[in-house]
Amino acid sequence: MGDMANNSVLYSGVKNSLKEANHDGDFGITLAELRVLMDLRSTDALRKIQESYGDVYGICTRLKTSPNEVCGEVSVGEEEGEGETGWIEGAAILLSVVCVVLVTAFNDWSKEKQFRGLQSRIEQEQKFTVIRGGQVIQIPVADIIVGDIAQVKYGDLLPADGILIQGNDLKIDESSLTGESDHVRKSLDKDPLLLSGTHVMEGSGRMVVTAVGINSQTGIIFTLLGAGSEEEEKKDEKKKEKKNKKQDGAIENRNKAKAQDGAAMEMQPLKSEDGGDGDEKDKKKSNLPKKEKSVLQGKLTKLAVQIGKAGLLMSAITVIILVLYFVIDTFWVQKRQWLAECTPIYIQYFVKFFIIGVTVLVVAVPEGLPLAVTISLAYSVKKMMKDNNLVRHLDACETMGNATAICSDKTGTLTMNRMTVVQAYINEKHYKKVPEPEAIPPNILSYLVTGISVNCAYTSKILPPEKEGGLPRHVGNKTECALLGFLLDLKRDYQDVRNEIPEESLYKVYTFNSVRKSMSTVLKNSDGSYRIFSKGASEIILKKCFKILSANGEAKVFRPRDRDDIIKTVIEPMASEGLRTICLAFRDFPAGEPEPDWDNENDIVTGLTCIAVVGIEDPVRPEVPDAIKKCQKAGITVRMVTGDNINTARAIASKCGILHPGEDFLCIEGKDFNRRIRNEKGEIEQERIDKIWPKLRVLARSSPTDKHTLVKGIIDSTVSDQRQVVAVTGDGTNDGPALKKADVGFAMGIAGTDVAKEASDIILTDDNFTSIVKAVMWGRNVYDSISKFLQFQLTVNVVAVIVAFTGACITQDSPLKAVQMLWVNLIMDTLASLALATEPPTESLLLRKPYGRNKPLISRTMMKNILGHAFYQLVVVFTLLFAGEKFFDIDSGRNAPLHAPPSEHYTIVFNTFVLMQLFNEINARKIHGERNVFEGIFNNIIFCTIVLGTFVVQIIIVQFGGKPFSCSELSIEQWLWSVFLGMGTLLWGQLISTIPTSRLKFLKEAGHGTQKEEIPEEELAEDVEEIDHAERELRRGQILWFRGLNRIQTQIRVVNAFRSSLYEGLEKPESRSSIHNFMTHPEFRIEDSEPHIPLIDDTDAEDDAPTKRNSSPPPSPNKNNNAVDSGIYLTIEMNKSATSSSPGSPLHSLETSL
Repeated sequence: MGDMANNSVLYSGVKNSLKEANHDGDFGITLAELRVLMDLRSTDALRKIQESYGDVYGICTRLKTSPNEVCGEVSVGEEEGEGETGWIEGAAILLSVVCVVLVTAFNDWSKEKQFRGLQSRIEQEQKFTVIRGGQVIQIPVADIIVGDIAQVKYGDLLPADGILIQGNDLKIDESSLTGESDHVRKSLDKDPLLLSGTHVMEGSGRMVVTAVGINSQTGIIFTLLGAGSEEEEKKDEKKKEKKNKKQDGAIENRNKAKAQDGAAMEMQPLKSEDGGDGDEKDKKKSNLPKKEKSVLQGKLTKLAVQIGKAGLLMSAITVIILVLYFVIDTFWVQKRQWLAECTPIYIQYFVKFFIIGVTVLVVAVPEGLPLAVTISLAYSVKKMMKDNNLVRHLDACETMGNATAICSDKTGTLTMNRMTVVQAYINEKHYKKVPEPEAIPPNILSYLVTGISVNCAYTSKILPPEKEGGLPRHVGNKTECALLGFLLDLKRDYQDVRNEIPEESLYKVYTFNSVRKSMSTVLKNSDGSYRIFSKGASEIILKKCFKILSANGEAKVFRPRDRDDIIKTVIEPMASEGLRTICLAFRDFPAGEPEPDWDNENDIVTGLTCIAVVGIEDPVRPEVPDAIKKCQKAGITVRMVTGDNINTARAIASKCGILHPGEDFLCIEGKDFNRRIRNEKGEIEQERIDKIWPKLRVLARSSPTDKHTLVKGIIDSTVSDQRQVVAVTGDGTNDGPALKKADVGFAMGIAGTDVAKEASDIILTDDNFTSIVKAVMWGRNVYDSISKFLQFQLTVNVVAVIVAFTGACITQDSPLKAVQMLWVNLIMDTLASLALATEPPTESLLLRKPYGRNKPLISRTMMKNILGHAFYQLVVVFTLLFAGEKFFDIDSGRNAPLHAPPSEHYTIVFNTFVLMQLFNEINARKIHGERNVFEGIFNNIIFCTIVLGTFVVQIIIVQFGGKPFSCSELSIEQWLWSVFLGMGTLLWGQLISTIPTSRLKFLKEAGHGTQKEEIPEEELAEDVEEIDHAERELRRGQILWFRGLNRIQTQIRVVNAFRSSLYEGLEKPESRSSIHNFMTHPEFRIEDSEPHIPLIDDTDAEDDAPTKRNSSPPPSPNKNNNAVDSGIYLTIEMNKSATSSSPGSPLHSLETSL
């Protein structure tokens, strides 16, 4: 064992010197050499090891460690004459502990495995279009290899680097790499390089892939940044880049390894050159799991600490009473002498008393609580996968149960994201549904077919459904797919036209962009003439139309008056129904005329002839109205936040059931929203948001910043009694800030970008709103499952502790032995948590309002059940304990000598106690006072299996357990009585549910959420690490020190500030002001007053405030502006609870909430 100890010392030496990197001389290998070695791959690395070190053992020798270290041999001797059964109790206890540990370990392992599976699934789900073997196929991004031909189109995020082969008017947004917002035009002759991580903003094309993964541009940047690390870590590294340029190499190496084989943790000590930095990262690592602690876990930890304290107190009192009673009885009452030869016996008695004390403690402390939470969450997460919810953060599942508001996108979430032509204006007729092809003149049909086939990107196509009976797949631009679908409805095939006119033969293409709002394609005819087809927003194209195709198929003059008529009679009615109107038109350039200047687009796309106007809509998903109704019944307000125009948004909201006729609600555009929430200085005020959000149902034409502002405003609002819990859906990179700010962020699995998925808590794999409703059900179910388990567990705790305590004090011996208590503990902790935590959710969960963050875990109804059942069980146990031997006509088990064999009497007590718990487990399935406790019991196979399994094991323990379990065999009659008394709990449960809870005024709730005064404002400050409650108990002293120090520093600064300042011009902050409205000076503005720049969070801006305060003051009528600002900043910081605080110090927010 000594060798082993030496080895660990040597190893820690290695670790430290690797961190400090200034003791290289102590070892036969330097840090630089290790880094070079880690940079190499496969055969190069093997060659390097063989050349420089001989083999792996050579490296181990140089690092002063040995791979062949053997643990010291341990021999155990056995004294003869030791009691033959002395080992049994210890072995049994050990076995139970091993069982509990294995169950917990297995649970953790399966959870870890599940997360790995989810992660790989997320990676596999991102697909990209490539051409292999002449076939256009979609493959997972991870499968793209160098040499692949990839198709790129408008809206794509490029997954790899490549060189352009063919392009149509391709423009790329490279701001993610360069920071420049101007779009870069890509062409074969000027700039053919396409880089990963950039967005295609216009056009389409094909490229050959030249670099993937960590060798691509994004890969290299991710490697430098430390991909996959926490947000703060990224910020820290950005700050450190300025200080330590030399570190970059180390970070790059570490992260290459991370990207290659995920060995980030092993690589950690090699990371930094100066020890301090490594320590910082180690701290970060140790703090990561704390982020997972949710509201529920906070309540549970607090409750567990309180119960634990009570248990400790009870066990201490038990031991003290037993020892005192024994000592007084033996040496005082019986007047015995302490004889040396009797010492071992006395010590055995004291050890027995100590074991009884430990037994009481073991039963009192609910070790099963964290296990129940983990099992419940892990089980829910697994089941939610089937309901198309891919949960990335465990606690999001439970938070969702408390959601009070959902801010949902429109496209794809509420609607099918499958644009469809539903109305058309052709040959001067307005068709309310798609017309039959016979009703359209042949020449108009010909223009329509050619125009749509050619003037839609060739990457847009309609493919057959993947599954039989499914819908055809739309690939490419959704609007173009709607038009292509329109042709298929007219029994025409666009592919024939495309085969006739391949993409290469198109003379010129003006691709769609947000400025043009149209797309045009020029065809060169065989006779030298040209024809241009245009499509786009109807109001734009109609202005450029001078002719229109009439009912007989001839072109006739189209005057402004006619245009106004069409707008009034066709376009406005379509728009009022939420349809997007698209106008299709064409123009001919005769052969004899000189060739036009194709670059002068305005002269080309004018003088058009209108073919048709079509109304396109994205139909509402059929299941959405019902899902929204369920949400509203469940007390959740659904708001639509969309970039679409207000008419479409209002129409869709009405169809979904978000808006009800006659209700008092708000439907506003982003522009109007911004005007209403900002004061004259352009700053956002919480009071103004508070006037809007309760009635707001639709926010149209909204920017991502508006979405973030709305979510932040609702979360920070103090208008309602409970703090609002907000869920948000988003799919774009620009939704990242809102997803991160929300309590639960839902990203779209199909339409969502990587950034959105990274910022989210749950990914909707089917992009469907009904999946959100399922998430609410599962979230509420988790909460109820924990409450069910608590109700069961606390009943057992109360009874077992009182029985052990009273029995020990009266009979000098616990009626329930240590091993029996462990068995009870095993049942109630591990198995009951498994049984009760796996109850499937029911629709009835959606019929009640959300619990809210501060709702106690144990309601008064549950407290009534706990105390009521505890009363019944105590009466039964004590009756059996003190009168059972007379009733069953057996020998009494009380006052038995030290090593007496197990008695039937105490076996009956133990058996009845366990059976009462088993039947009470069925009672615990209902926590709201329902009468039918058997409802839906067969839907939960796990529950039935565990109850039956436990019963079988109990029979085996009693009949064959013998000495190890302190049991003796029971007769059939005794068994029947035990079962009868156990079943009595079911009847007693009916009696308890008859008593109205409102009558029992003395009942108290328990397990409250942590109150605002006693907790840092982690709800408001995004980056504050939550201190768990047990830890906070220990850190009170530390906090007081900080508080004192902080107060003194603040007072000195305030005094200095006011000494040098003038009192006039100092504005008092408003009474209930938010962080927004005291920032009247430019230095204190954060992202809310700069709508164009969406910041991910506010902490940076606030952290910078004190430093900006000391910089040169802006011109101001107040001569001593700087000092006054300083005063304002500090007073407010002291008077307001800090909305945001330094990520570095979790205590900071405690100090500032004075």
